[in-house]
Amino acid sequence: MPEIGYTLMGEQSPPRQLVDDAVAAERAGFDYAVCSDHYYPWLSEQGHSPYAWAVLGAAAYATDRMGLMSYVTCPIRRYHPAVVAQKAATVSLLSQGRFILGLGAGENLNEHVVGAWPHVIERHAMFEEALEIIHALLSGGVLHYSGNYFEVPEAQLWDVPELPVPIGVAVSGPDSIDLAARYADVLVATEPRPELVTAFDSAAGPGKPKYGQVPICWGPDEDACRKIAYDQFRWSGLGWPVNAELPGPRSFASATKSATIDQVAQEVTCGPDVGKHAEAVRKYFDAGFTHVAVVQIGADSQRAFLEMAERELLPALR
Repeated sequence: MPEIGYTLMGEQSPPRQLVDDAVAAERAGFDYAVCSDHYYPWLSEQGHSPYAWAVLGAAAYATDRMGLMSYVTCPIRRYHPAVVAQKAATVSLLSQGRFILGLGAGENLNEHVVGAWPHVIERHAMFEEALEIIHALLSGGVLHYSGNYFEVPEAQLWDVPELPVPIGVAVSGPDSIDLAARYADVLVATEPRPELVTAFDSAAGPGKPKYGQVPICWGPDEDACRKIAYDQFRWSGLGWPVNAELPGPRSFASATKSATIDQVAQEVTCGPDVGKHAEAVRKYFDAGFTHVAVVQIGADSQRAFLEMAERELLPALR
């Protein structure tokens, strides 16, 4: 049975609301929740960006059934991978094994706050070293590691879950697929591309979960939803090669000056038509994904959206 997730989008909501929304999402019947991990919002109109790991810890303790996932954490600049492993083990214990550590190579937007953003070849090499460190520490025991980018003279996690913390790796093409095949228990992607699923199954073996994510803007007034989607999500049309490089909200605002409301509405389903939103989710399942998390755009609409999802969206998808 495909599983439906809910997105705790820190770029658009303050921390207490995110935890309250996680509790409400569990009550509404969502199978899991993913949490973005940013230092900046994409655009100033979004207006927030709390510390994701505090939110995940609070959500882990406040919920009982729903799975949780970082979507996704970059372990190469802002966080040292040894610390990421410790955070993941702790959230897994708080959630009693309901946590998946989603990892990716990151964006300049969030990582430059601690120093220069490496070029793409270097950061992919750093990401592989980080995966080696995290995997080793979550497996238990003492780690001594000396790499080209990271040093771990001696580290050991003292609070480790009995069951391993699953690791998800975000992919976009052949190189990241190869890395995911070696280190990931879970595939993560943000586009419903069946070739990613096929390539991952071929390299890693069939049967591993594949997680996707789809933005929507549900609400009673389609025109109002289109405006909200434009104000807060027009950055998504730039594509990940651009999204990974721009340094801040002002840059994203400048890069999207020519975007129109109609262009954004072609990428994001808007308005009260639940069938239209359900079809956007089904594109991922049709592409072979096993899990899809919905992003409801707009902080003020979350509670109404969750009530609607319980009544209409989740039953339609199931």
